[in-house]
This record gives sequence, structure tokens and C-alpha cells, in this order.
Amino acid sequence: MSEESLAERIETWMVGQMPIIQMHGGTSVVREADPETGEVVVELGGTCSGCGISDVTASNIQRDLIMDFDEVEDVHVKVPSTGDQGSSTVEGGRGGDLQHETESANHF
Repeated sequence: MSEESLAERIETWMVGQMPIIQMHGGTSVVREADPETGEVVVELGGTCSGCGISDVTASNIQRDLIMDFDEVEDVHVKVPSTGDQGSSTVEGGRGGDLQHETESANHF
């Protein structure tokens, strides 16, 4: 049996710890989770875009991922409508991949 990747473990964590994202119509996707550098990038979408408390959600995700995963040292959470960054998340409730008009990594 193979060991789960860091991204898979974070996604599982998001489903358990951040179900409110999906309950409110939001989505999240782990875009990067590098166990060697400790960097995690999470993207929020759906109703998270334009939500007045998405920055609070992002900060909570950032703090909690750093506390709960020894190998995580730097978390960035991207919110499309604002470009805010702060923490990482996955698809808090299994929102799936976000769809964008451009595939550029810098489209925020």
C-alpha cells in the first residue's frame, strides 16, 4: 500500500476541517504541496470569490495547515476575485478543480 502524497493528505484534512467552504458554495483546490520545500498553494473559488470573509478563511487555513503538518512551512491561499494570499487549502468539501479562462499560473 503506497503512502498518500502531501497534497492528498491536505485534501483529506480540508474535507474534515473546512466543510463550511462547500456548505456555503465555495470550492478549494490544492495546487501545490511540496514536502521538500514545505510550500503549499491552495486556491479558493466558487462563492469564496468576492466573499467578505474569504481572507479570514484563508488565514485560518494557513495557520492550521502549518500547525497540523510538520512538513508544511509556507502556505499561500489564492482567492480569484481579490488575489488575496495567505494560506493553503484544498477543496474544503471536495469542490474539484476550478475552471478558468486561462491556464496561466499568474492569472490572479
